[in-house]
Amino acid sequence: MAVGMGDTGLDGSSIRRVPADAGLREVSMTFGRDALRIADARDFAAGYLATSGKGRSHALSEDAVGAVLLVVSELMTNAVKYGSGPIELVLARTDGMVIVTVRDGGTSLPVPRPADPCRVGQHGLEIVAALSRDVDIRREPSGKRVTARIALG
Repeated sequence: MAVGMGDTGLDGSSIRRVPADAGLREVSMTFGRDALRIADARDFAAGYLATSGKGRSHALSEDAVGAVLLVVSELMTNAVKYGSGPIELVLARTDGMVIVTVRDGGTSLPVPRPADPCRVGQHGLEIVAALSRDVDIRREPSGKRVTARIALG
């Protein structure tokens, strides 16, 4: 998908792309909460992963792509269930890592829970942590941000 800076998606979401000469290849899309389907966020991420490898020495493995798409699904689902306002998905790739950031207007921060195989549901952050090198959760002036860094090697 070729996207220019400041373009608007079909659902009214905004898309921004960092210029190619900026070194880090980053894209973001802001989804309206009412029209969001998690599959749309995964499709956006899959498209980015497919195009972000151009000009790189190695392609992403199926496992790496699967891990990134699952992290996107879990973080977006948490933002829908527990956040508020529009949800921004930001994706960036370096040679050894994909960085997934999700922002929303909710003010309560997710709390990592210990693994509990008897608990039904609420395993999203646990899954994200298991697939990621690290997870950063921060309050921002307009809500919160959750960033997962997924190692590619």
